[in-house]
Amino acid sequence: MRNFHETIETIQRNCHIADANHAREMTMCNYLLGMREYFRWENELPLTQQPPKHEIGEWLTAREALWDSLERDNFVPVPVDNRRYDPFAIDAINQAIQDQGLVYGAGIGRFHQPHFFLGELVRKEERDGLVIYVTGCEYARDITSFPAAYQDGAIILRMDALKRVLWEKVEMWGLKQQEGALKSALDCYGFDKDPDQALNHMAEMESETVILHEVGEARAGRELGQEWRDMLAGFNSKRAEVFARAIKDNLADCISTLPTLMDMQARCSLHFYFAEFDGLRKSLFPALVDGYRVWRETGDDRALRDAVKTGQQHWLKAAHQLITQYRNDPHNAEKNILTQIPADLGHTFCTL
Repeated sequence: MRNFHETIETIQRNCHIADANHAREMTMCNYLLGMREYFRWENELPLTQQPPKHEIGEWLTAREALWDSLERDNFVPVPVDNRRYDPFAIDAINQAIQDQGLVYGAGIGRFHQPHFFLGELVRKEERDGLVIYVTGCEYARDITSFPAAYQDGAIILRMDALKRVLWEKVEMWGLKQQEGALKSALDCYGFDKDPDQALNHMAEMESETVILHEVGEARAGRELGQEWRDMLAGFNSKRAEVFARAIKDNLADCISTLPTLMDMQARCSLHFYFAEFDGLRKSLFPALVDGYRVWRETGDDRALRDAVKTGQQHWLKAAHQLITQYRNDPHNAEKNILTQIPADLGHTFCTL
């Protein structure tokens, strides 16, 4: 590609513009964790190296000043060779760069936040009618580095982002070293013996979990249709969006992730799944938590399998009920949905 560096710089500029308008809407905890990891990525630091406090402080100040200068800017067309593409023209851009061993991603994520990404293509495969792109080195990204995303009939699995997320969990556990699902997962992967080897093994195994979830998301999306997407796009309340996404996530995992992991007898991945099963998803699905507890204590997975099987119909019905409310009264649907949300959305432990 003749203008490879210009392409990277343009995509990264769009990442900065997106961050300028949305990054500071994150909770303080998630913002600080995200910025620390962003600093590591941008400065190519090893995952095991703690960012120097004085350097990251100066970098953070400079980055926020950059955002202040960009927050009113529009996204820039992406140059590839002699053409320029709309930054959300995913298929066209990927067609133009596919022979260069690159993958481009763009879309609107949670809370209407745009995301952009450019990475090295490691391999391409197909499953369940979906194309899966697995990427390695990342050339451009925003603060929110999702391990995977489903877009336009394809799944992008970002191995660099996945490793960073997994290492962040390892670091957070090391601060308090509490008993529980995360400790069981880390012990299962052998972090007490060889952390580097364990991280590589964990990333390889958890990449399958991530793919299974995205496959479930795609299946659920086909079942729920365009009305579901329209409903989400129309939400103004974060609580309503979190609630709806929790229902769909639980559905996706009941129809794809969990039954496959249990059939594979993927003990390490099951422990890690429940280490990450928190917030509203957990509050809404106590039977699944109870099933995991029984399996962990006795090795008997019948209660867990029963919860998953029941969940397939329960969460599909719950999602369709939301769609029906939206269809019957689109103007008041969000207000009506908010009345159904438990007062306690659940919380996730977070510290630095």
